[in-house]
Amino acid sequence: MNSDFEPPPRRLSILATVGGIVTAMVAIAGLNSLSKHFAVTSTVPNPDKSQGMKDANITSLDQKSMVLAGEGIKSEALTTAKIPYIANGVGKLTPQEMEIARQAWSYFENNWNDQTGLVNSVDGFTSVTMWDQAAAIAALVSARELNIISIKEFESKMSQMLKTLASMPLYKGELPNKVYNPKTLLPINYGSLVDKKAEIGWSALDLGRIALWLKIVGAKYPNMRSPTEAVWKHWQVKRLTKNGQMYGTAVVNGKEQYNQEGRLGYENYAAYGFKLWGLDVKQALDYKSKAAFVSLYGQGVPYDQRDAKNSGANNYVLSEPYILDGIETGFQALPKAYADRILAAQEARYQKTNILTAVTEDNLDRAPYFVYSSLFVNGEPWATIADTGQKYNNLRFLSAKAAVGWHILYKTPYTDKLFNFVQTNLKSEKGWYNGFYESLKEPNKALTANNNGVILETLLYQQVGKPLTVWSGVEMGR
Repeated sequence: MNSDFEPPPRRLSILATVGGIVTAMVAIAGLNSLSKHFAVTSTVPNPDKSQGMKDANITSLDQKSMVLAGEGIKSEALTTAKIPYIANGVGKLTPQEMEIARQAWSYFENNWNDQTGLVNSVDGFTSVTMWDQAAAIAALVSARELNIISIKEFESKMSQMLKTLASMPLYKGELPNKVYNPKTLLPINYGSLVDKKAEIGWSALDLGRIALWLKIVGAKYPNMRSPTEAVWKHWQVKRLTKNGQMYGTAVVNGKEQYNQEGRLGYENYAAYGFKLWGLDVKQALDYKSKAAFVSLYGQGVPYDQRDAKNSGANNYVLSEPYILDGIETGFQALPKAYADRILAAQEARYQKTNILTAVTEDNLDRAPYFVYSSLFVNGEPWATIADTGQKYNNLRFLSAKAAVGWHILYKTPYTDKLFNFVQTNLKSEKGWYNGFYESLKEPNKALTANNNGVILETLLYQQVGKPLTVWSGVEMGR
C-alpha cells in the first residue's frame, strides 16, 4: 500500500527531461500525451450512458444512506462458505479474458528493470514499494501460468528478482525500506528524486503482502523455494510484530517512530502473510473485537472502530483487501460475509444513483496523486480522502482492479456491468488505466503495477478455479 506516494513538484519535471531524473510528474505527463490516441467510448460510469444524477444529489443520497449502527453478522455466518472455488472453472479463460491479461502484462513489459528484477510502481517513474513488488511477483506468476510468457523468461525474471530481494540494502540493516530506486536499489523517499538516499522506515503491511507471495512462489515452484527462503532470512523480522500485532517504522524529523500498523481489512490480510512464516500475529488476525457496522444504502458494512480521532490512524473501508484475501487465501484472513456486505453496499449505491461503484485506494493522474476512495472512513460515508484526511470527493473513481476483482469472485449481473465498463473504457497501450472519475466523467489515466498486477492474479484465480495459496500448495497451517 504505497499510500504516501507523491511525485515531486511540477518544476522538477523539467530537470527530469534534461537531466535524466524521472519523476512521477513526467510519468503522468507521458500518460496524458499517449492517452490522446485512445477514445473513451462512454463518458459516464453507468451502462445506460445517461447523464446520471447531479453531483449534489448524489452527495445528498450518500449522506442519507448512512445509519449508525448497521446490522451485524451472526457468528455462524462468519465461518461458512469460506473458500471460494469456481465450479468447472479450471482452464476456462475466454479469449476476451486472455486479452485483458495480455494487456495488463504489457505494463510490466514496459516497466521491468532488468538490472534488478524490480518493477516501477508507476509507469515511467523509477520508484518501487514492496507492496508493488509483490504485485509484480503476482503478475509474473500469472503471466507464466496463463502462457503469456515462456518458462525460460519466467525463471530468468523470477530468479533475478529473488536474488535482488535477498541481497538488497535494508533500512538500518533490518528490513526493506519503504521505497527504492528499482534500477540502483538506492533507498529513497516517496515521490522524491530517485538519486537521493533516504531511509524512511519499513511498512509491515507491504511486507505482509510480499511474504504471502514468497510462500506461493516457493510452494508452486520447488526450484524457487530456496531463493524465497533466502529473502525471508535476509530480513531481521523480530521487530515486525509485538504482542500479536504488526509494527512498522517511520522517520520523522530524523527520529524513528515505531507504530502499530493496520486496520480491519489490510491488517488481517497482511497478517496472514506473516502467519504463513510462523510469526505471532494473533491480535492482527482478530476481525471481531475491533469491528462495528454502519448501514450504507441498507447494507450493514463492517468497519474498524479505531479511527483517526481515537487512534490517530484512518479506518478506511476499501474493496481491495477483501478481493486479495478472496482470490489469494479463500477468505482465510477475513470472513467472506464481510466481503459480501461491502460489495452489496456498492451495488445498492448504484441502484440509487445510477453510478457504477467499485471503490478502493489507488494512484491518481493528478494531485494529490494518491487517495483512499472509501465506503466509510472516520465517520464519513463514501468519502475519498488523502492519508492526511483531506477530502477529494470530486476525485472518487471506479477502480479497474476492484471492478475486475469483484466480478471474477462473484459473477453477478452487477459485477458483469463493472467488468464490461472496464473493458470498454480503461484500456491503454501500456496496460489498464487505474479507473474512471465519476464526477469528472473521464478516465483516471494513472498506470500502475498494483492495478495491473491485481487484474492479472485475479484472472489466474479464474483459470485455476481455486484460491492461489491452495492452488500453489502452501501449507495453510504454517
